[in-house]
Amino acid sequence: MAAHGHGEHGETLSHIASMRVLVGTFVALLFLTVITVAAAYVDFGGRGLNLAVAMLIATVKASLVILYFMHLRYDRLFHTVIFVAGLLAATLFLGFALVDRGQYEDDVIWDKDNQPAIKPYTPEL
Repeated sequence: MAAHGHGEHGETLSHIASMRVLVGTFVALLFLTVITVAAAYVDFGGRGLNLAVAMLIATVKASLVILYFMHLRYDRLFHTVIFVAGLLAATLFLGFALVDRGQYEDDVIWDKDNQPAIKPYTPEL
């Protein structure tokens, strides 16, 4: 490999993001953090919907970090495909974990503040 970040065929392997892009991304992340904190105080109509909103905001924030701070936006398309495939796989695995939620949800006792309380273990005879 040749010096100055060039490959054998003269292609550039690195990218330097402008200060405007980095500061804009940073400001967007701060704004989304404020939105995340504000969303924690809002009831969106159920435990499942609150989780969905929080995960959506977290996904947008993680995508901004990956796209701009880790330079995926300026990288090869193959790396973007790998990232999206990993994101879809993680979503699939999380979905599988949540599919059987109804099987054990009746075992949870909710207290007066709508928080899960520990149900005492009673062995079945």
